[in-house]
Amino acid sequence: MNPHHPALPTLTDEQRLQYLIAGISDYAIYMLDPLGHVKSWNAGAQRFKGYLPQEILFQHFSRFYTPEDRDAGLPARALAHALEHGKYESEGWRVRKDGTRFWAHVVLDPIYDEHRNHLGYAKITRDVTARKQAEDALRESEQRFRLLVQGVTDYAIYMLSPEGTVSNWNIGAERIKGYGQADIVGSHFSRFYTEEDRAGGLPQRALATARREGRYEAEGWRVRKDGTRFWAHVVIDAITGDDGQLLGFAKITRDLTEKKQAEEALEQAQRALFQSQKMESIGQLTGGIAHDFNNLLSVLASGIEVLSMTRPGADAKTLDSMRRAIDRGATLTQQLLAFARQQPLQPETRSINRIVTGFESVLRRAAPSGVEFSLQLDPKAGSAVVDTARLESALLNLVVNARDAMPEGGRLSLDTRPAELREGEVTGLAPGPYVRIAVTDTGTGMRPDTVQRAFEPFYTTKETGKGTGLGLSQVYGFIKQSGGEVVIQSTLGEGTAIVIYLPAVTEQGSEAVHGDTETVLIVEDEPDLLDVASALFLSMGYDVMTAASGQDAMGMLASRDVDILFTDIVMPNGPNGIELAEFTRENYPNIKVMLASGYPQPALRLDQNRLGEYTFVSKPYRLSDLARGLRSVH
Repeated sequence: MNPHHPALPTLTDEQRLQYLIAGISDYAIYMLDPLGHVKSWNAGAQRFKGYLPQEILFQHFSRFYTPEDRDAGLPARALAHALEHGKYESEGWRVRKDGTRFWAHVVLDPIYDEHRNHLGYAKITRDVTARKQAEDALRESEQRFRLLVQGVTDYAIYMLSPEGTVSNWNIGAERIKGYGQADIVGSHFSRFYTEEDRAGGLPQRALATARREGRYEAEGWRVRKDGTRFWAHVVIDAITGDDGQLLGFAKITRDLTEKKQAEEALEQAQRALFQSQKMESIGQLTGGIAHDFNNLLSVLASGIEVLSMTRPGADAKTLDSMRRAIDRGATLTQQLLAFARQQPLQPETRSINRIVTGFESVLRRAAPSGVEFSLQLDPKAGSAVVDTARLESALLNLVVNARDAMPEGGRLSLDTRPAELREGEVTGLAPGPYVRIAVTDTGTGMRPDTVQRAFEPFYTTKETGKGTGLGLSQVYGFIKQSGGEVVIQSTLGEGTAIVIYLPAVTEQGSEAVHGDTETVLIVEDEPDLLDVASALFLSMGYDVMTAASGQDAMGMLASRDVDILFTDIVMPNGPNGIELAEFTRENYPNIKVMLASGYPQPALRLDQNRLGEYTFVSKPYRLSDLARGLRSVH
């Protein structure tokens, strides 16, 4: 025995256990009788439940539960569960003496004596409110982060495994890329890349860069679920643990397609402005030179005439050669003035289709036998204010160029159609209605740099002596002077399309340009009656054209200027008169239509409503009948 310390009392095991339990302050450890009344109370229970022993002993333990848990019968279920299963364990809100709540971890064990008589329960409770608050704060923070990420719609934000497999997916990714979460989670992110980028190993290089440098950033084309492409700004960040181990990658993608399109449009506008300014400068220079050159030619031409008159013995052959050279020089200056938009024009409102069909034979002769030539004229192409002779010359120039681009033969087409241009669709043209004329070939095509210079005077890719380089420049200058635009669409090795846009003349703004005399097209399958009708209309001062069938009449409407259509209704071949009238009204609304028939109107087996839309004349008709009908025709 140590003489410096007093002797310790001898304790039984039961006493030691009681002291141990009573001294524990971090846990509430107490006994309940079989009905749930408190039979003992330790320091820990007193510390965080707030009750002194004399206040709580013999009270039912349910008072520690919240009112809602008591109403739901939770205390009784806890005792029953412990008795049945040998243990009850849970977490939940409990109530202190002062009414405040704490989050408790609870263990409830049934207690038996050596004879298996149920003596009550041992209850251990721990206050884990701090842990609960920390977990809730973390959960709330994670939830806020998830909501933040999921709520972002302008960015695709998602995680990749170290191998590049998609592990989560936000709503922005779904909106931009088109895949739902179920479609994409578990797939490799390389599916967003274009085929050429995948073949070039770009996805793997992107991950390798992010792994090596911690970050990868780039822009490029990506592919949506529907196969369409978009221009993306991409950032890939490597995610590592505290030990530096790679856990995966965070990937952020933004759709910059609109921004890229705007940049490209600005760049295109700048190029167009530069090209326009360049052509304008060249045009001014060319026009000035042409005028000066014309003056010089005038001096030379006058001098030759003076020599011819004052020196009868002069060399006539030499003078003729000089005159021919002056004529060629004059032609050259006219071509230069055409490019400079300074040539005198005689504009008139004309149907573009009729100009083309009237000039068709010349255009076909310009195409050699090895070239398949076709015309595709939309009846609704419309009219424009244009110098007919200059337009014919321009079309011939384009056909000749197309022919020369196909030395081995090919297909050449000239087509017309109406075009409603949007803002900025064709550089230099305001939005609105236009007539579109396109000459297309399947020839050698042009390089992009050639396309840029094709309209410049004297620029040519042909061999020396094969061309002046003024053909396209004349077309360009004439169309620009007429208020239109010329566009080149060409692919090297595949062919070229030269597209002309001319402002369309609306119905309200159109005017007849073929004089005061109107032209009538008479459609009649009976030759004698056709002669009589022609004589009657001629006697009234009309110009007359005739057709023996509806099909012939349709061809003439496309190629000639017509003011009035006078047609028999019943015709054995092709469209009848009603069908011809409806075709005319739909495609040539300015043409007046008058119908004739030997049958009275009610006897015609036709829709009377359709028939009633037109002026009707019964056969046999006299001059007065035609005159009366012409006054009411529409």
